[in-house]
Amino acid sequence: MAGFEAYNLSLELITALRPILVSVGNQDRDLAEQIRRAASSVPLNLSEGARRIGRDRSHCFRIAAGSAAEVRAAIAVAIGWGYLAEIQVGAANQLVDRLIAMLWRLTHPKK
Repeated sequence: MAGFEAYNLSLELITALRPILVSVGNQDRDLAEQIRRAASSVPLNLSEGARRIGRDRSHCFRIAAGSAAEVRAAIAVAIGWGYLAEIQVGAANQLVDRLIAMLWRLTHPKK
């Protein structure tokens, strides 16, 4: 989806999460699957929202934002359980923070 920065960034995040999912999955398959589902939801909802108009569009972007926040929380949970170290998730956390900021702008347009 050329030109849609949030979508492209969401795919970057998925790439950054691949090794994280392996580490988490070795200890907690359910949490790894939760991260995978939430991360996959972001570009899927962004893509759908890009084709919609009005409130439907905003709704899809809000779902994407919620899923991105879920990824961030799941990473924090994995760190809390000791499945990951902060150093392992630095790049992914930066990407998810940037993505959440973009999604906030998409869900709160200037009037």
